[in-house]
Amino acid sequence: MSIQHGFHATITAHPGQGGALVDLLLSAPSLTNDDCLVFLVSRSASNPDAVSVAEGWRSQQSHGQFFASPAAQAFIAQLAPLIMADSIYTDAIPTGGKAVLG
Repeated sequence: MSIQHGFHATITAHPGQGGALVDLLLSAPSLTNDDCLVFLVSRSASNPDAVSVAEGWRSQQSHGQFFASPAAQAFIAQLAPLIMADSIYTDAIPTGGKAVLG
């Protein structure tokens, strides 16, 4: 498994909607896609409406194909009402580390 494409997104929810945004992101169709190797959702400790997502994909092509799919487009439409402003994206390729979640 080699990650060739990835990014971090910082998303600001409407006031009081950070929890709903996190819950929805944790049901993302990316989580069941075999080409998505990393999908980590984090929430700011100081601003509960600031949410971050880190993704790592097998390739830029697999990421693009997935996000063009009807399931991904429907999911994005569900996210839109919760988001207050444009998200900030930074390209990144996860290279290693550790995640113990529970």
